[in-house]
Amino acid sequence: MKQLFSLFLALTMAASLAACGAGNTSNSQESRPGSGSSGSTPPVPAKPEPVPDSSEETPGSAQESGGEDTPSTLVAYFSATGNTEGIAQHLQAVLNAEVYEIIPAEPYSDEDLNYNVSHCRANQEQNDLDARPAIDGGVDNLEAYDVIFLGYPIWWGEAPRIISTFLESYDFTGKTIVPFCTSGSSGMGGSAEHLAGLAGSAVWLEGARFDPGASQEEVAAWVDGLGL
Repeated sequence: MKQLFSLFLALTMAASLAACGAGNTSNSQESRPGSGSSGSTPPVPAKPEPVPDSSEETPGSAQESGGEDTPSTLVAYFSATGNTEGIAQHLQAVLNAEVYEIIPAEPYSDEDLNYNVSHCRANQEQNDLDARPAIDGGVDNLEAYDVIFLGYPIWWGEAPRIISTFLESYDFTGKTIVPFCTSGSSGMGGSAEHLAGLAGSAVWLEGARFDPGASQEEVAAWVDGLGL
């Protein structure tokens, strides 16, 4: 009888220890960090902002402001009868240049250009080395041009005095000037050499004389030989 009682007591104690062990296991699982039984949802990390690509263009950048270059060559000319104007237009097409017409403040009439009359205006101006006919308007941005083609007709072997007015009206330092002229028979003569003294320190290239009806191909061949 005593042995049975001892066995019963041992079984009862074993059952009690098993129940305590189960309770301790449940408590340890509940307190574990990150366990699903805690009843709370961990925060979701914020999605990182995309990093801008440094190669992308931004408003106002140098890449956005592209485009064709502004022409750096100017064709300036005086034409009393339209002959020199024709050559200037050929040069504009060949060089993709800007054009400036030297317009006298007092236009020349047919009587002014009647060279057979000694006292006509053109003859009087050519006989006066100090004559400087006024020009209507001017070149606003001469500093933007590196090369200037300067055209004129030949009057008694020289450039009209209005070309002297033009050359003395601007600073041609650092510029290259290329003269060209038109005439029915006379050559360029010493006209370009005399004009060079009025252009300060500009580089003065050898010019060319053209017939009034010279073609664009003739003008283009001359330009190609300049080495500009």
